Amino acid sequence: MAGLIALLVPIHLLLATVGYTRTKRIVERLSRVPTRRRASADELDAARRLARLASVAGRHGMVDATCLRQSLMVHFLLRRDGLLPVLHLGVRRLGQLLDAHAWVELDGTPLDQADVAHLTRLHPTPGNEPQ
Repeated sequence: MAGLIALLVPIHLLLATVGYTRTKRIVERLSRVPTRRRASADELDAARRLARLASVAGRHGMVDATCLRQSLMVHFLLRRDGLLPVLHLGVRRLGQLLDAHAWVELDGTPLDQADVAHLTRLHPTPGNEPQ
């Protein structure tokens, strides 16, 4: 858990200094591996646990770890393990407010517990194609 909390700090700082697009490019460059593969059932279960732990780390860390920061971290860790995660951004209107959420899917399965069915996915997001 401490490792996840610590990893949220550089992600937070990158977002604050260079923005989302450049942060995502940096995360993907640092998590580049030669080949990518689909997740096994055990890896999918482990990825769901990772997303839950990222949420806990986000609530108990040193920075404001929004869903975007948590999702970038999960995306990084799964890519580093050679998997094919896809980072999604979605929005919906709630009256006069705009609600936004970021989440990671692995092999088409959302990893967090949020109800993403009611969100409009923002596509394309730069570098969001599985490789």
